[in-house]
Amino acid sequence: MTQRILLVDDEPDFAQGLARLVATGFPDVEIVVVQSGAEALERLAAEPVNLMLTDLRMPGLDGQELLRQTLELDPNLTVIMLTGHGSVESAVAALKAGAYDFLTKPIERGELFRAVAKGLERDRLLGENRSLRELASRSELARTLVGEGPAMRRLKESMTAVAASDYTVLIRGESGTGKELVAGSIHRLSPRAGQPFITVNCPAIPEHLLESELFGHVKGAFTGAEKSRRGLFVCASGGSILLDEIGDIPMAVQTKLLRVLQEREVRPVGSSDTVKIDVRILASTNQDLEARINSGQFRQDLFYRLNVLTITPPSLRERKEDVPLLAAHFLAQACNEMRLPPKVLAPESIACLTEKPWRGNVRELQNFVRRLAVFCPGEQVDLNHLRQAEGGLGNGCAQPEPLAPYKEAKAHVLESFTRRYVEQVLETTHGNISEAARISGIERVSLQKILKRMGPGGREG
Repeated sequence: MTQRILLVDDEPDFAQGLARLVATGFPDVEIVVVQSGAEALERLAAEPVNLMLTDLRMPGLDGQELLRQTLELDPNLTVIMLTGHGSVESAVAALKAGAYDFLTKPIERGELFRAVAKGLERDRLLGENRSLRELASRSELARTLVGEGPAMRRLKESMTAVAASDYTVLIRGESGTGKELVAGSIHRLSPRAGQPFITVNCPAIPEHLLESELFGHVKGAFTGAEKSRRGLFVCASGGSILLDEIGDIPMAVQTKLLRVLQEREVRPVGSSDTVKIDVRILASTNQDLEARINSGQFRQDLFYRLNVLTITPPSLRERKEDVPLLAAHFLAQACNEMRLPPKVLAPESIACLTEKPWRGNVRELQNFVRRLAVFCPGEQVDLNHLRQAEGGLGNGCAQPEPLAPYKEAKAHVLESFTRRYVEQVLETTHGNISEAARISGIERVSLQKILKRMGPGGREG
């Protein structure tokens, strides 16, 4: 793809001359010239640009403000500032604001070519890195999160975007939707991927030990503290920490966790000193935190600190189209774990699994498919195996009744209708057959024959 340079200068003659000069050194690059910062922003919004050269001093939107707004549109765009000899301080300020380089007027040909070549090379490398990250992202998400329906595509797109930042993430959703898998994938897709990823199951740790587990303690801090110990926040330094089921942590620990989020430091139990930490915090919960805030069980200020970015894995009910893919994946996984020959799901089994409610979501489906692998001795899982796996609970897919011939089915439906109708009309007439015959339009003799088929009842009037 042809690279494009956007050249911004309010002096038309200078701009055109600079464009011709750049073209002599880079004949394969498209050069677009505009005379104002506003026009440059329009171009940037309309078409991709690989490198921008802009004058610093321009009427209206000057180069400094153009740089700021440009980097908001595209933080990775390479920008080279052009400035007069007396504006070096402004150029240095532009570098601090995100400009890649600056050139002073009058511009020397060799310096211009070197700066443009380096700028275009930087853009190329950034593009390659983006492509590699996208490939890695697709591979990572396809490996850990099975599903290609609309809900899962939205989830994967959100995860990729969230992973690129370093903000705190709150992962909300029902039990069994894969919140821990989501957290692990966010870490592996992030710049912290090569560093530790530590998961803390908050409800599983007794309240009196949770503070020590998270923040560490010094020797003698409490009975049994025979030596100092680093907390999990320190152990995760440089990486990420997942506080799983954070809605269940006690209020005393919530208060200290709030300080960690605010100050990015921890104080080990029994110590008067704090330790700086460099950790990305991920938290997950299946609870209604807003309700817990209203009931006084969760700190509102902690919620706002945690709820910077939110990811909500969809329930299995919201992505039924993924059930066949998930079931096949889990069946292959189970067969591999038990060293069994591969098995497949019969079409009617797939239909049954797709229609089940799965209140336990993906975790429930996975466990059910594991039972199917156990109960199916052959190569194909059919409805009989599903019933065995359900353990006779009676909530599975029943074997469909065979269809009756058309005439029989019609006669059955007609007889059922006739019975209901006659019962209703006799109830209306309080059993008066003559009145019932008049209302229904049925001959009295015919009505009596119907009543005879139905059995005893009604009375003659």
